[in-house]
Amino acid sequence: MQKIFTNDLNFYYGQNQVLHRVNIGIEAGTVTALIGPSGCGKSTFLRVLNRMNELVPNARMEGEVRIDNKNIYDESVDVYDLRKRVGMVFQKPNPFPKSIFENVAFGLRIKGVSHRKFIQEKVERTLRQVFLWEEVKDSLHKSALILSGGQQQRLCIARALAVEPSILLMDEPASSLDPISTAKLEELIYELKQSYTIVIVTHNMQQASRTSDKTAFLYKGNLVEYSDTTTFFTNPSNERTQNYITGRFEQPG
Repeated sequence: MQKIFTNDLNFYYGQNQVLHRVNIGIEAGTVTALIGPSGCGKSTFLRVLNRMNELVPNARMEGEVRIDNKNIYDESVDVYDLRKRVGMVFQKPNPFPKSIFENVAFGLRIKGVSHRKFIQEKVERTLRQVFLWEEVKDSLHKSALILSGGQQQRLCIARALAVEPSILLMDEPASSLDPISTAKLEELIYELKQSYTIVIVTHNMQQASRTSDKTAFLYKGNLVEYSDTTTFFTNPSNERTQNYITGRFEQPG
């Protein structure tokens, strides 16, 4: 079943067109990696999926974006509700200047949840889900800022998961992490796909090949190729894809 579908998606920042007629269908319960050179529209595409680009002045979209077969740009869609269902994890960990516990509980409190035991159980369950509970269970009421970069990133994922999204968007989540933290994050992605649909932007092609079921290659805002990851890296159908994954690709000026 297609969880995410775009039809002739164009996106502009002012007069600058960043995405050009992107047509893609993303299956539920899969990990899709978006790769391509810097400035090709990967992060913009990600932000289109939960309408974060609406916060940017003079940004506009044409075409159609459907999640669970509903047009998310329809006037009837509650943007706040959409962003709960479509969680976002950013390139740089961004924990709130609150305790570890309150970082995870934040979304629940915003939703109006006040039952103390429910919140406590949810925080523990979510921290276990991201393999962080054993590392922080004795420090829950200390500042999240004391955590390492890798721990902070897993905490941010826990914060996103606490409000029970069905989709998780990840914008280069391992770019600032050391190799050990990156390995833990990749293990986490593998586990999370059992319950979530994940779209991850990465510059690391080895990471894309390790973590994703399907891979999409964007170049100058165009979707050049999209296929299952094994085929994508072993037998790409487009010469530009072949050149990119083998390092013979020239970055556009």
